[in-house]
Amino acid sequence: MMQERINQRISSELNMPVQKVAQAVALLDEGNTVPFIARYRKEMTGGLNDETLRLLNEKLIQYRNLEQKRQDVLRLIEAQGALTPALQAKIEAAATVTELDDLYRPFRPKKRTRATVAREKGLEPLALAILKGQIDPAAEAEKYIDPEKELPGPEAVLQGASDIIAEIISDDAAVRKALRRLYLEQGLVITEKKEGAVSTTYDDYADFSEPLAKMKPHRILAINRALKEKVLNLKIAVEEESALQAVQKLFIPEGAAEPCCKFISAAAADSFRRLIHPSLEREAWQSRLEEAIEGAINVFKQNLKKRLLVPPVGQRRVMGLDPGYRTGCKLACVSETGELLEVATIYPTPPKNDRDHAAATVLRLLEKHQIDCIAIGNGTASRESEEFISSLISEHDLPVEYTIVNEAGASVYSASSLAQKEFPGLDVAERSAVSIARRLQDPLAELVKIDPRSIGVGQYQHDMPPRQLSEALAGTVEACVNSVGVDLNTASASLLSYVAGINKTVAERIVAFRESNGGITSRKQLLEVNGLGPKAFKQCAGFLRLPDSPDYLERSAVHPESYALARSLMERLEISPESLGRPEAIPSLSQAEIEKLAADLDAGVPTVMDILEEFRKPGRDPREDLPKPVFLKSVTSMEDLQPGMTLMGIVRNIVDFGAFVDIGVHQDGLVHISEIADRYIKHPLEVLQIEEVVPVKILSIDRERNRIALSIKQADAPV
Repeated sequence: MMQERINQRISSELNMPVQKVAQAVALLDEGNTVPFIARYRKEMTGGLNDETLRLLNEKLIQYRNLEQKRQDVLRLIEAQGALTPALQAKIEAAATVTELDDLYRPFRPKKRTRATVAREKGLEPLALAILKGQIDPAAEAEKYIDPEKELPGPEAVLQGASDIIAEIISDDAAVRKALRRLYLEQGLVITEKKEGAVSTTYDDYADFSEPLAKMKPHRILAINRALKEKVLNLKIAVEEESALQAVQKLFIPEGAAEPCCKFISAAAADSFRRLIHPSLEREAWQSRLEEAIEGAINVFKQNLKKRLLVPPVGQRRVMGLDPGYRTGCKLACVSETGELLEVATIYPTPPKNDRDHAAATVLRLLEKHQIDCIAIGNGTASRESEEFISSLISEHDLPVEYTIVNEAGASVYSASSLAQKEFPGLDVAERSAVSIARRLQDPLAELVKIDPRSIGVGQYQHDMPPRQLSEALAGTVEACVNSVGVDLNTASASLLSYVAGINKTVAERIVAFRESNGGITSRKQLLEVNGLGPKAFKQCAGFLRLPDSPDYLERSAVHPESYALARSLMERLEISPESLGRPEAIPSLSQAEIEKLAADLDAGVPTVMDILEEFRKPGRDPREDLPKPVFLKSVTSMEDLQPGMTLMGIVRNIVDFGAFVDIGVHQDGLVHISEIADRYIKHPLEVLQIEEVVPVKILSIDRERNRIALSIKQADAPV
C-alpha cells in the first residue's frame, strides 16, 4: 500500500504511467544501476533515459524517507496516548516533511519554556477556557491566585495563561502553514553590513532589500556566503497586521466575548513576535536557499556534462604546455595513446625571457616525437606562452596546431596520490603538463581523475552541501562514462570506477588483472577478477569494450546476455560477419518488420533496434556529434582591448546570471544574462553550452578590477 502510494505520486509528478514507474522501481530495488536500466532494460521501463531514471530514483528515496517519518510520527504520538482519528487522518494526508513536522510539533519534547512553567502551575485549564471565548479572563483569573505557586495576583495568572496560548498558537500546524506562505510570498529580505566587518566583497548587499519571492538564486547564495563569513546581518520582514489577522481568523471563535478576543489577540501578537517570527524567518530563508542550492547543482551538472563530453582529438601526438613565469613553462609530449614520451622546461616568459633556448627545445621535441598539436593551459602566463608558440609556428611555418585547454583541476590532479603513483619521477608542474595534453586527447578519460568539484564549471560550489553535491556530480560523471563506453584494456582505474556496477576497489583489481595477464581478450574474463561476481558483471559488461577483439560483438555495446539474440538476428537477416560495422551492408527495416522480427525471436523491440544499430557502427561515441575543440590562431592582450571591439570567444563557464567567455586575454569576460539573447531567457543554458564558440562585443573594461563586460546579442561576427 505504501509503495503504491509512492508510485502514484511519482507517476503524477513525472507525468508517466504508474506501471512504468512500478517497473523502474522494481528494477532499482533489485540492485540494478541506472545506466544498466536505461541501456539494457528499455522494454521494462518504456525507454526511460538516464536523466529521468535518476530523477525517479531521487524521488523514490525522498518519498520513502517521508513514509518512514510518517510512521515514526504516528508511533511517537500514539505512545503519548494523543493520537486521535482526526489527527491520524491529517498525518496520513501530509504531503511533505514540513507538514509532518508541523503536526508533530505540539507533541515534540521541549526544553523548559514559559508555557511549560505555566502548565506546571495549573494554568492550562484557564488558557483553554479563554480560547473557547466565553469567559471573562480577568474574573476567571481570580480563581487561580496562589502565592505558593508564585501566582500572587491576577496579573501573574493571566501572564501564564497568555504564555500557554502563545505556545499553542505557535505550535498550530494551520497557523504555521498560513504564515509560512505569507513569508515566502510577501517577505522582504533586508541585509546590512555587520558593525566592524571589513570585507568589501559583499558591499552590494551592505544596504540591500528585495522581496524574497523575487530573489535570484545567485543573490541568495552570495548573501548566504556572507552570513557564513559573518559579514552581513539578515532579516525577513512581513506585515505584522496581515500575520496577526491570519492567526486571529484561526483562533478567535465566532461569537467570542470581547474580553477573550482582546486577550487572544494580545497573546497572538506575543506568539508571533517571540516564537513564530524567528522560526519562520529561518525557515523561509532556508527554503529559498535549498531551492538556490538545487538550481546551482543542476547548473553544475549540466556544465560538467558538457565539459566531460567535449570530443577527443583522436589519435594525435600532443605536447602539453603548463605555463609559468619564474619556474618556467613545463612541456610534456605524449603519444597517441597518452603514453608519456618526454618532459622539459623552457623559459620564454618573464623574468628570464629566454626565447631562443625555448624555441630550440620546442622545435627539437616537435620533430623528435612527431607532435602535430600543442595544448596550452589557460592559467598564469597562458597568453605569453600562446604568443610564443604562435610566433614560433608562424616563423618556421610548422605543420602544427595549438589550442587553449581549460586547466581547471590540473593542479589538484598533479598533487594527488594518483598522479604520484602514475608519474613518481615527475614534479607537480610536469604532471600538470601531462594532464593538459591528455585532456585534449580525451577529456573524459583525464577529467575523471579529478574531483568533479574541482573541474571549474560550477557556481558557489564551495557553499554547496558536500554530500549532496558529490552525489549529484558523481551521477553525472557515471552517466557520461557509460554513455561513451570504456576500453577495457586501456582505461585507468579512475575511469573504470565510474562504470556501472564497478567500485574503486574492483576497478583497481581489473587493472591489476589485465596487467598480470597481458591484457583481457574476452568480457567473460572479468568473472575471474576477485570481487566481480555475476551481478556486477551483468551491470558493467555492456559498457566495457574490447576494440581490438576479433569478435565484433566484444567491440560493440551489445550486452553478453544478448549475444545469442544478436547471432540469431545475423542469421535471420543474412548478415555476414564481414558486413558488421558497414552501415550500408545492414538492411534498413520498417517498424512493423522490426516488431515482427522481435516477436519471432521472443525479444524486446528496443533491444532488437539497439543491436541493429550496433551492427552498423559498434560502440558509437555520442561525442562525435558535438563541436570539436577549437584551435586558435590569433593572440590578444588585455591592453589591446577596446570597448566596441568584436571577437570570437569560447564559453568556459555558465552560471545563473550569465556566462564567462574566454576571449584570449587570460581574464574571462562576463556576458550578463541580459546580453545573451534578443529574447527573454530564464537561464543562459537555454541558449549556450560549455566550450561553445561565440562572437562577443566588448561593452566595458575595468582594468583595475580585471573585469570585462561582454555582449553576445550586440555582436556581429568579427572581421
